[in-house]
Amino acid sequence: MAAASVLVMLLGVAPAEARKYPKIFGSIELFSTKTTRFPKWLGMLDRFQNGGKACESATCTVKGWNEFIAELKGQDLKTQLKEVNRAFNAHKYILDIKNWGEEDYWATPYQFLKKHGDCEDYAISKYFTLKALGVPVDDMRVVALQDQNLNLGHAVLVVYVGDQPMLLDNQIASVVPANSIKHYNPVFSINESGWWLHRR
Repeated sequence: MAAASVLVMLLGVAPAEARKYPKIFGSIELFSTKTTRFPKWLGMLDRFQNGGKACESATCTVKGWNEFIAELKGQDLKTQLKEVNRAFNAHKYILDIKNWGEEDYWATPYQFLKKHGDCEDYAISKYFTLKALGVPVDDMRVVALQDQNLNLGHAVLVVYVGDQPMLLDNQIASVVPANSIKHYNPVFSINESGWWLHRR
């Protein structure tokens, strides 16, 4: 039995044939709408949807969020990507264990604005800021990957601009074509529509 067929049976995923987006980092992509296997993502979504109304505490703030979005409203997508990447990359990198007492905690943008965070927190904050600016959810994915140069796990945001997947990465100052980075090996990517398993 082919490896792809085994993955379909085991994970409930199917080849992303309905998607017309270019592949990320040259990988094979298998899509599924079943995100229940990602509780950290789902927990973050719940906290974000419920936390914006009265979020002002030692661990959460909305300060500057609406003003930043208002400044970028109506600007072209290239400018929005550049400014969102620049603004969030200016935050401090702080490990989850120091911030939250957990090895892996997915923070909301409101939590990131207050306490900074690690790689997936940068990606999540950029995702929701661009969503608020009108970028469709289907045009964005938070990508969990392996940085083969550092031999470490990492997470980034990929935003599709036409036929080009663009990379917003806290390790890279500029927004660059995702497929220009050769040392990233994607493991999975996710958005509010579902998730993709990536294989070489």
